[in-house]
Amino acid sequence: MGHGGDVIEELTTDHREVDRLFEQIEAAAAGSPERKRLVDQVTMELVRHSVAEEEYLYPAVRRHLPDGDATADKEIADHGTVERLLKDLEGRDAGASDFDVLVRKLKTEVTSHVRDEETNLFPQLRRACDKEALHELGEKVRSAKKTAPTRPHPGAPDNASALKLLAPGAGLVDRARDLVTGRGKQPKGKEEG
Repeated sequence: MGHGGDVIEELTTDHREVDRLFEQIEAAAAGSPERKRLVDQVTMELVRHSVAEEEYLYPAVRRHLPDGDATADKEIADHGTVERLLKDLEGRDAGASDFDVLVRKLKTEVTSHVRDEETNLFPQLRRACDKEALHELGEKVRSAKKTAPTRPHPGAPDNASALKLLAPGAGLVDRARDLVTGRGKQPKGKEEG
């Protein structure tokens, strides 16, 4: 599934990619470096996705949906829970005694959030916004993901204006750290599947 299209198509594509990463995590040997690499990859994807949603999707939800403020606040609270779990996982290797428990909690939280977005939020947004607005949001989300952080920053502000200012700088620092450490890179001889 490729990226592109309106904001709902873009974010749904992200959701399916994260689903596949969770499947790969479950298939990897417990305690293995591959399992940790996959958790780092899912972390990078989830953080970029969350930042883009908080910068562009949730402000649109606030503007266009009748109960938009409450809906956006709930979604942002879900992100906070996920980000704290990601931060807990960041400092652990796959052999840590609680690593698999944290991964299961993370998958449960993410799956619940995705189900809520896809069954409730996205249909409401599709009804409330015209195609042009949804496509414009899709472009903004894709652009935001390119400069978004790749590591959890649970203490960062969660309002859209602050994120638009701070996320690119944090993203640059995170990507530099990822480059130096090799985080998120496929091991030599392995191909993405």
